[in-house]
Order: sequence, then C-alpha cells, then structure tokens
Amino acid sequence: MNHWLFRQINAFARATPWLHGPAQVFAAYGVLLFAALLLAGWWVARRSGRMVGVAAALCAGGATLLAVAVNQPIVHAVHEARPYASLRNIVVLANRSTDPSFPSDHATMAGAVAAGLWIVDRRLGIIAATAAVLMAGTRVYVAAHYPADVVAGLLLGAIVAIGTWLLLRRSLTRLVTAIAGTRLRPVLVRGPHQ
Repeated sequence: MNHWLFRQINAFARATPWLHGPAQVFAAYGVLLFAALLLAGWWVARRSGRMVGVAAALCAGGATLLAVAVNQPIVHAVHEARPYASLRNIVVLANRSTDPSFPSDHATMAGAVAAGLWIVDRRLGIIAATAAVLMAGTRVYVAAHYPADVVAGLLLGAIVAIGTWLLLRRSLTRLVTAIAGTRLRPVLVRGPHQ
C-alpha cells in the first residue's frame, strides 16, 4: 500500500512539471515558514497577556526541537532506504541524501509545530496544520519519502508536542509568571505590571 500510494503521487509529479519548482522550494525551505509560525505564536501569546499562552508558545518551540531529537534514534533504528534509493523509474526532485527515510524529520518538525501552535491559538494552529500537511505532501512529491514516513513523522511530532505541554504546563506557566515579575516582562508579555 505504501509503495502503491507513493507511485500514484510520483505519477502525479511526472504529470505536473509546472509544480516541480514550488514543491522543491517548499520541501527544502519550508522549515523557515515553521520558524516564522513559531515566532508568530510567541507574538500572539505575548499580545494576549495570558501567561499560559506565553508558556504554551515557548513550549511549542522547545517541543519541536525535542521531537526532532526523539526522531533521530528511531530513524537510525528503522534505517529505511529513501524511495530514490530503492525504486526504479521514478521522478526524483529531492536533493539526494544518505539519511534513512522513516519517519521524516521534516514531517516530525511540522507536526510538532502544528500541535504546539494549536495549543497557543486555534487560528494559528489551523494555518500550521495546513502547512504541515503541505510539507508532508511535498516531501513525498519530490520523492524524498514514502507516505508512511510523513504520516509517522506528523504523528510523532504532534504526540511529542502535546505530551511535552501536558507534562510541563503547570511548571512552565509558573516560571513564565515569575519571570514576568522581573524586568524581562516586556519580552514575555505586552503592557505594564498589573
């Protein structure tokens, strides 16, 4: 099923050469959009003045890094070859890598950002989730990953982000509240002490 679905997406890539450039750019550099979305999450939380929102925004960034770190031993343990290394007669638009394929680091990062920002702000979470699905799709489109690689990555990233928030929510909110009582308040929350 995984190989069959990959071949369907690859046939679509073969039939849509006009989409190659944008897909290659987003598959390679879309991580910059996710960094911008994390900054937007911090900005939205800061403007809201809610300490729990600021804590969630900080947690989203940290959980994203944690998710990618958790993904690394899994990638190396599974050690799945990338599609372009194991399949013949496919369109390959990705920059070739010797890294294993499952789960996708890009999708793991995207899933963590989407889940983390969903906690911060639902509208931002919807934007990030849409971008995460687009990132996952483009990684398959350019033949860097199989569909299962990106689905597993999205799920792993989301689980790490949500789990991190559930574990650290109270202590991180207390820490942010304590820091907001210092001269660093303007970095965390807009407006004067109340």
